[in-house]
Amino acid sequence: MTVTQAVTRPATQTPPGASVTLATAVAPVVWGTTYVVTTLFLPEDHPLWSGALRALPAGLIALAISRRLPQGLWWGRALLLGTLNIGAFFPLLFLAAYLLPGGVAAIFGAAGPLFVAVLAFPLLGERATRWRLGWGVVAVAGVALMVLLPETALSATGLLAGLASALAMALGTVLSKRWGRPVGPMSYAGWQLTAGGLVIVPLAVLVEGPPPQLDAAAIGGYAWLSLIGALLAYVLWFRGVGHLPAGAVAFLPVISPLVAALLGWLVLGESLTPVQLGGFTLALIAVSSAQRPGPMGLRKPREVTS
Repeated sequence: MTVTQAVTRPATQTPPGASVTLATAVAPVVWGTTYVVTTLFLPEDHPLWSGALRALPAGLIALAISRRLPQGLWWGRALLLGTLNIGAFFPLLFLAAYLLPGGVAAIFGAAGPLFVAVLAFPLLGERATRWRLGWGVVAVAGVALMVLLPETALSATGLLAGLASALAMALGTVLSKRWGRPVGPMSYAGWQLTAGGLVIVPLAVLVEGPPPQLDAAAIGGYAWLSLIGALLAYVLWFRGVGHLPAGAVAFLPVISPLVAALLGWLVLGESLTPVQLGGFTLALIAVSSAQRPGPMGLRKPREVTS
């Protein structure tokens, strides 16, 4: 059956307002706190349990509030999306945060728009404009200037984890656009956070053993990451994914490493050089510019087969 994807905006439709973009941007702002919270409060060497303790409580709370379960094909889709956006993304993100200093792993998040551009054409029929591809390169360059310092020690495992996390998030974003959102953002977030958390738990038990012992600081850190960094952030994020073009929403996670760098400066006492400040400015310009369709306007997507 050939259908035009209702979730992709045609060229003649008015773009969503700035309020939707700003609300969606709250999610990567909150995600940018992951690095400092991990460094200051969480037990070491437990990336899988950190992912599970962030996702599963938030998912169960969302399900309790919404009281909506998937129907039909959405059981499988919720499991796949939950695995990509949560079950794979969270452990890989925490692994990168544990192994790479100063938010270096976040540079792969800046490459997310380029990954989305590659996936959006075959899956959505959404052709990437030169405008957004160009700003995607600028975003990567800006974040690279911020985090890749000469004295930075880079872990190969951490780099691979960062790359894999960005690819998982990009594929999850594109598939979310392709399939649409059949329920409200609270239910949708609850499905994926719960599914992703349930995927992580058996792996955590197998690889890391029983859950780590938590002191008051760790409990507070996980509460922040779960209630704010997962429940609130993903409700806002999935709401935005349903309204914004894939090419535009893909740029918003670039905000995360910017927040991580600022918090590293403010909280951890990390320095910001003139070169890093220049990279910060470049990345911000790229994010804001990519929200506009560019001089040629939005391209109408082709029909895709579902």
